Amino acid sequence: MSKPQVLEVAGREVTITHPDKLVFPDAGHTKLDLVRYYLAVAEGALRGVAGRPMILKRFVKGLDQEAFFQKRAPTKRPDWIEVATLRYASGGVADEVVVRDAAALAWVVNLGCVDLNPHPVRAEDLDHPDELRIDLDPVPGVDWGQIVAVAEVAREVLTDHGLTAWAKTSGSRGFHIYAPIAPRWAYREVRLAAETVAREVEHRAPDLATSKWWKEEREGVFVDFNQNAKDRTVASAYSVRPTADARVSTPLSWAEVPGCRPERFTLPAVLKRFADGGDPWAGMADTAGSLEPLLGLAERLGPAVKPPRGAGGSGRRASTMPLIEIARAKTRDEAMAGLARWKERHPDVVPHLEAADVLVDGMRGRSSIWYRIRVNLQHVPADRRPAQEPLEVDYDPWAGVTPFPR
Repeated sequence: MSKPQVLEVAGREVTITHPDKLVFPDAGHTKLDLVRYYLAVAEGALRGVAGRPMILKRFVKGLDQEAFFQKRAPTKRPDWIEVATLRYASGGVADEVVVRDAAALAWVVNLGCVDLNPHPVRAEDLDHPDELRIDLDPVPGVDWGQIVAVAEVAREVLTDHGLTAWAKTSGSRGFHIYAPIAPRWAYREVRLAAETVAREVEHRAPDLATSKWWKEEREGVFVDFNQNAKDRTVASAYSVRPTADARVSTPLSWAEVPGCRPERFTLPAVLKRFADGGDPWAGMADTAGSLEPLLGLAERLGPAVKPPRGAGGSGRRASTMPLIEIARAKTRDEAMAGLARWKERHPDVVPHLEAADVLVDGMRGRSSIWYRIRVNLQHVPADRRPAQEPLEVDYDPWAGVTPFPR
């Protein structure tokens, strides 16, 4: 391994350990390349994270291993690294890192953070978000053109209700839309406003979009409003995502959206794009709006339809679809291997399954993602539907976990 390298950043010394470590082996980008990327686009990257508490999503064992999510700032840290104390809905308390400048940005990347995951609040006011975030999440089989079409509808809804929409690729399968808001409303109100956006998008484009919360009931592009719930974070603007080709969650002008393709926005491409044209989100800070029009629409629409509850007084939600669970696994590869074994045992079922019938969920555990696979048998003739069987992989993500201290 190479020796640590010390960089002078924003008047501070930042040590980069293992600078020649290949973070993106296929693309050939080292850890130092990643740090230098973030420094080159720091003006834009800081626009998305500066002053916000951040969960550290650390890939300490490489991109082929699951990241772990670190809420608490490392105890051994420079005295110039700021923290903010967050109180989680679970009752836990954590001092989270708050990035203020390019030096802190380089420091968190050195910890193994590939993408940046800030909360939608400022450290000065942790109870009132100043961003409404919409995550467009396509079900399997949906093409990119449909996602872009839904983005345009979401923009119209936000504009019609007095908010300015800012677009970016997610760097993954979906698309992100942010709307700056005045920090006057609590999380529950911001989430309600986002849910109202989702319902209105579905109303305007029912063949393209859905606001249905339960995954097995979705068709098209899910307008995910729950990213506005407390404790949720989203990969920020200019975040490099953990993909083999080092794709970037890239801010766009709306004129660029119709012809955009996510695979074009890789780390080298975004470096050049930023150097040539700057940041399309440069004027974002001056566009904070009010949630009152959306909250007024929410009142007129009334509560969203809730799913039925199971029998026996459990209060648990009862699915309207014939679901069976296949696996709960520590890694995606283990979960998919379990699915493959299940398919081998049920070859007569497989031809009836559509892409959206296999539900692969990345579930947030205490400090990492675990994977659940379910199969929706809605397209399988009733007399051929297999019963629920013992799980192919039965991982318990909470085994041995000590409760979060209150």
